[in-house]
Amino acid sequence: MSTRVTGSTVAELLDARVRDPERIARLAGDRRRPDGLTGQTGRLLLVAADHPARGALRAGDAPLAMGDRARLLDRIVRALERPGVDGFLGTADLVDDLLLMGALEGKVVFGSMNRGGLAGTAFEIDDRFTGYDAAAIDRAGLQGGKMLMRIDPEDPATVRTMQACARAVDELAAHGLAAMVEPFISHRDERGRVRNDLSTEAVVRSATVAAGLGGTSARTWLKLPVVDDMEAVLAATTLPVVLLGGEVSSDQGAQFAAWSKALTSPNVRGMVVGRSLLYPPDGDVEAAVDATVEMIAR
Repeated sequence: MSTRVTGSTVAELLDARVRDPERIARLAGDRRRPDGLTGQTGRLLLVAADHPARGALRAGDAPLAMGDRARLLDRIVRALERPGVDGFLGTADLVDDLLLMGALEGKVVFGSMNRGGLAGTAFEIDDRFTGYDAAAIDRAGLQGGKMLMRIDPEDPATVRTMQACARAVDELAAHGLAAMVEPFISHRDERGRVRNDLSTEAVVRSATVAAGLGGTSARTWLKLPVVDDMEAVLAATTLPVVLLGGEVSSDQGAQFAAWSKALTSPNVRGMVVGRSLLYPPDGDVEAAVDATVEMIAR
């Protein structure tokens, strides 16, 4: 039976945070951990919801879709309960909520690390580490950390984010934890908004830069967008790759077809999908998740 998040659930979370905040650390310490990163289907499927901490709340045509925490938690829990879903990627506030709800038992959990590049700001490319650090991820018993690295050739702030990501890769590796790096070549459009370049050349270039971060790549995974020539992108690295679900598409069939094609490569070790699963065009979270699991399991 599916767990539903209601106003009373939120009240219980709030009460636990006020009356017994140490409970979160106890639950994290007692949490049943997964055996590895292979996933139930042989590939990893994570639900992502780290967007709100960067001020990115839009899903499809709804500008504040992810701004309602009860509804967001409800969708996350419904997705996590589906067979074939291996875990969650998010910031500490959401991870803590899910721990209190008992929704992360046996799940792979990645903590989101750099959320300082707030969407729509002048300092968006200077994406500082305002979320988890490696020590906090280790203390919480999570399986790894995820970082966003946008490279704007015209913005000198880029190198600060690159340096911080390299340091995070090393610190995670020192704790025996996985580093998931999500790289993009980015630029500002005529209105000053940051846009990611999804051409094959740009994605290949960003992947090769991300793979070289830090003093070891032994525990580094790449989180890459699905583009037209994924064969060229995947040929650029020997690191494990998880596919980025990306924005909610009005043509879900075309989106799923692109994912399915990319999943035929042995380089692809899974998917990390957020809004496309949590806010599908028809609102059916379970159906979107089940269709994705079916693709991954083929």
